[in-house]
Order: sequence, then structure tokens, then C-alpha cells
Amino acid sequence: MLLIHERDPAALVASAYRRIERERMAGLPVHNEELAVETVGFQRWADHWLGIVIAPWCMSLLLLPGSAGTWIAATENARIFHRFPAGDFAFLGSEEPEIGEYQSCALFSPMSQFASQSDAVLTAHAALLALIRAPEEPASQLAQKALSSPARRKFLTGNA
Repeated sequence: MLLIHERDPAALVASAYRRIERERMAGLPVHNEELAVETVGFQRWADHWLGIVIAPWCMSLLLLPGSAGTWIAATENARIFHRFPAGDFAFLGSEEPEIGEYQSCALFSPMSQFASQSDAVLTAHAALLALIRAPEEPASQLAQKALSSPARRKFLTGNA
């Protein structure tokens, strides 16, 4: 089901992932009890909506349709590549009732390396900046903070 999101879909994404948590993920070993579902940095990107969802079991980039004319559908669990300033990334097609068709690119799973929600949010912001910034642009103070962690530095520099 293709839903075109004219407005920021972050609240709908959070609602969908909270339902997934209740119905499918609660109590599983990959569930980090220190974390909660939260969306980070949703913004327009090439006619669509790009952002990150943090969940107790994963952190993923999400792409949701903002225009029917330029949306390239990916069937459930089929890969589609999108080009960003940081390179080409593979996204999987998915669908949930609250948000319709969308595409996701896993950044972390499971989430055991995160001790707190603030660590996960900081990493999400830094990852999004690293994805959409041209390599020659200076990093923000937020990205600089994230780069101070060896694990995050490896992830953001592609050495993970």
C-alpha cells in the first residue's frame, strides 16, 4: 500500500515501531531494555522522507515516499540501492499499516552496544550527517563528539 507522506512521517513511524515492539519484539534476547523507540532527523531527501528510527532491537535508516512520481517501489524484503553523498546504500522494502510502503537500511542490530538512549540518539544524528554530507564539508560539533568514540569512529569511517 503506497501512502504518500506530504508531512513529516516521524510520529507515524514511531507509532508503527512501538506496535512492532509490543507485538513482535518484547522479551526477545535482542531487545535492549535501556532503549525506547525514537525517530531522529526526518527530513526531505530527493522528494521523499529520510530519517532514522531507534528501537530497542535495531537502528535503521528509513526512506518513506513523499512523491508518487519519483518513488521506486521495492517489494517486501527486496533490496534497492540509493545513492547518497557518502555512497550507495542497500535498503529493504517493507510495509506497515501506519506508514504504508517504506524502505529500511539497518545500521545496528542488535543494540547491545548502546548503554543509554542518549548514546543511541547521538550516534543516529552523526550517522545521518555522515550519510548526507558531501565528504569535503566540515563535520558538525555533533559528529565530532560521535567520532570521539572508537566504535562510532569505525562505523562512521567505514571500518566497521
